[in-house]
Amino acid sequence: MVSYKCLNSEDVHFSSAEMSEESSPVQEQVTLVETEEASLLPSRLPCSVTTGLLMIGCLLLLLCGGWLLGTMFWLHSPSNQVPYRPPPPAPAPTPDSPLQRNHCVSGPRHDACSVIPEEWRFDCYPQGVVTRESCEARGCCFVPVSIHPSGKNGIPWCFYPRNFPSYSLKSLNGTSLGQKGSLVREVKTYYPGDILNLEVDIRLETDTRLHVRITDPMNARFEVPISVPSATEKAKDPAYTVEVSEEPFGLIVKRSSTGAVLLNTTVAPLFYADQFLQFSTSLSSQFIYGLGEHRSTFLHDINWNTLTLWARDVPPMEHTNLYGAHPFYMAMEENGTAHGFFLLNSNAMDVVLQPSPALTWRTVGGILDFYVFLGPDPGSVVEQYMEVIGYPAMPIYWALGYHLCRWGFNSSDSTWEVVKSMRNYGIPQDVQWNDIDYMDRFLDFTFDPTNFATLPDVVKDLHAHYQRYVMILDPGISSTQPEGSYWPYDEGLKRGVFIKDANGNTLIGKVWPGLTAYPDFSDNVTHEWWYENLKNFYEKVPFDGLWIDMNEPSNFLDGSTVGCPDSSLESPPYTPGVLGGTLRAKTLCATAQQKQSLHYNMHSLYGLMEAKASASALKRILAKRPFVISRSTFPSQGQFSGHWLGDNRSQWKDLYTSLAGVLTFNLLGIPLVGADICGFGEETQEELCVRWTQVGAFYPFARNHNALGMMPQDPTAFSLPARTAMKQVLLLRYSLFPLLYTLFHHAHVHGHTVARPLMFEFPKDVKTYGIDKQFLWGKSLLVTPVLDAGVIYLDGYFPKGVWYDYYTGDAIRSAGEVLNLHAPLDKINLHLREGSVTPTQTPNQTLWVSSGQPLHLVSALSDDGSACGDLFWDDGESLATYETNQYAYIVFSVAQRVMTSQVLRNHVEATYITVDSVTFYGVKQEPSRVLVNSHDAVFTYRENQVLTVENLGLNLSQNFTISWM
Repeated sequence: MVSYKCLNSEDVHFSSAEMSEESSPVQEQVTLVETEEASLLPSRLPCSVTTGLLMIGCLLLLLCGGWLLGTMFWLHSPSNQVPYRPPPPAPAPTPDSPLQRNHCVSGPRHDACSVIPEEWRFDCYPQGVVTRESCEARGCCFVPVSIHPSGKNGIPWCFYPRNFPSYSLKSLNGTSLGQKGSLVREVKTYYPGDILNLEVDIRLETDTRLHVRITDPMNARFEVPISVPSATEKAKDPAYTVEVSEEPFGLIVKRSSTGAVLLNTTVAPLFYADQFLQFSTSLSSQFIYGLGEHRSTFLHDINWNTLTLWARDVPPMEHTNLYGAHPFYMAMEENGTAHGFFLLNSNAMDVVLQPSPALTWRTVGGILDFYVFLGPDPGSVVEQYMEVIGYPAMPIYWALGYHLCRWGFNSSDSTWEVVKSMRNYGIPQDVQWNDIDYMDRFLDFTFDPTNFATLPDVVKDLHAHYQRYVMILDPGISSTQPEGSYWPYDEGLKRGVFIKDANGNTLIGKVWPGLTAYPDFSDNVTHEWWYENLKNFYEKVPFDGLWIDMNEPSNFLDGSTVGCPDSSLESPPYTPGVLGGTLRAKTLCATAQQKQSLHYNMHSLYGLMEAKASASALKRILAKRPFVISRSTFPSQGQFSGHWLGDNRSQWKDLYTSLAGVLTFNLLGIPLVGADICGFGEETQEELCVRWTQVGAFYPFARNHNALGMMPQDPTAFSLPARTAMKQVLLLRYSLFPLLYTLFHHAHVHGHTVARPLMFEFPKDVKTYGIDKQFLWGKSLLVTPVLDAGVIYLDGYFPKGVWYDYYTGDAIRSAGEVLNLHAPLDKINLHLREGSVTPTQTPNQTLWVSSGQPLHLVSALSDDGSACGDLFWDDGESLATYETNQYAYIVFSVAQRVMTSQVLRNHVEATYITVDSVTFYGVKQEPSRVLVNSHDAVFTYRENQVLTVENLGLNLSQNFTISWM
């Protein structure tokens, strides 16, 4: 393991250590790495004193020449120990010498700094402009680097030497779950409020989950208030070993089966001050995913890439902290294995990726509370992460239909006209939305009595046509209405539900209605007040779901109408790279007071807590599965809401980046996710909107939405060819509802992804690791969309195996290669993976109607003639149908020219559905006879090896067989 030595400008004594590479795990799978102590350098004067003496010596050279020469000779005297080698460019650098104890002086020797490779530099001065003097005052190495030819240069000039002081492990004792130890720092850092004594709790919670907590044993610190599982016994056969470096303290987590290093915190010093916590780790490879919310490729760039987490209202753009904060990453290892890491911390933070490869966590509060998930495959990593943060909710059935919205419906009648136009053209639509236009002066829980007077009638008409209505709500509550005229504010003030400023007064910001107060959703009293407001409004307008926006929370001001106090909370010693440069930028003061803690700690939890309150209220009002879409998100939010990717633009680039966003949020446990189809800001173009509708038809959450002042972009607004192409692909989505609904069931029960990266299904194929222009629904439906203008042919990668054209059944036998596909404007390329059975349904204009239509099964056979698939079916809207066994579950399998339907759980809902037809792709010889439940049946066989059996009329609730010979 790499050891580091550290130096500070203060006159202090410290020690450091290395860990032996040959350490072996003990019975508890936690190894304490033994070390030896030896003097590395002679004792020297403190840094600040030495620097001063040198300056005086230069000024008084003639008088003190002899003294100066002696001092120089002393400073350059050789060490009596072999110097440390630099960490090699590998996931787990190793040392070549035992523990060294050092009594240090000023800045590190130049040769000790120059041997550290650029890619292994850990930034000692991450904020502000660094100079040699300011760097060396921190006891760090200062070695400038030239600008790379590309002009991009993120290599730190100021970085930690290997002997920078850190914590040492003073004791380590066994516990029922693992080990617990005490850590001591003898050297203060350059940040105020060092916590010199810490406790580390190493918990082997399951065979595939390690949990580590580093806390202040003397004082309680803020901890993220979400529920996590509590292990009761230690893992019996963990897939990992834990090695503990004694001095300096560090953890090394390895995969038992391969020895791969998954976590190695010995590569850089540990910081644990009141407002600055930092640790680093080597990475197993350059393949890193997650760490939302950012606009980027699905596979993160590790070339000195800093990702800031702090919820912010800003249209998606690169290198910017966006709406949500998700401190979770998944990393690939060699041979296709994968692991995950989750830091349970909600404070503002930077996550720094560097090409060593390595990663640094840098946060301004809370504790270090983290998990390592062993996988070993990508899907298992996500499942294990869901076990900790909570499984996604099962959506109500109509959530998976087509949603239509815009900012700029100037009346309820204009909203109604679009709905009627969609019906007239026979274009599927399940849900109509309204943006803030519907409100009376942008006041929550009101509707415009003039322009939206017919809104209750619109909603009634939607319900009569089996359609639904969703409205927007912002958290900001107007504080300027005449007393007694606006119940939400008056009652909220009376109950004390609003966030307070540092002086205990209601904090006032500004959003759409003007001056506003912000509900404190960390308080259960606020949840009840929120429910009562929704219930009162529901009695006027019987809405079906909620769109909660502006909940970062957003503020048109920085902090409040009276600013924010001058304090370390508002201006911490270190401020992560947040947009605006301060924590209060376009949000609330960090010093604002909430029920559970300061806004400094709670800020990025605001959207989660509002979503939780909203979902709870909808359950009480509707007694059905709640539908909530939120802009701001945090881990565990999939239990309460979905997410849309924010205020994108009508540009081809935004269409492309939306795929990475959708795939990332499936990793993060929020599978009900999508982007604004056709783009929100700017004018869309017809070709772009057609292509975007084709992609959006395969977003798990599909909504068309655009901005105020933009031309209409609903499907009826375009030419006949464009409108027809959009209609066809939306009908295609509706025909695949049985598949999509079943995928959400598996997400809810098992933590599976819905929109799935190719690398999840093909983790041993490195070519899939960076693919984010294609994706899968589940394990078998491959989507290859057009993402560029003027394209009618495109390349798509097909992993090794047999793939079938979804529309024709034509087979593609791929060796793992890129193939060129025809993609006219009215087509999105879909392919089925061999070995799958896909349930489909005759589509209609609403899911209520189409979900009652007969099923058509599509079997894509493997070379050996096998295939399998399943179907989850219930009433589509009742709460907890899986948990209460109110559902049907059917498994379809094909082997040796026989398809079998096996009803593993029956329910009355299955009796309403029939299987009308089955198609088999890849039947190599034309059958002479087809039997359905041992009776002859009529069939067709095409030259491309497609067998179809129709007019079956088989009840879904009963087992059946179809065979051919």
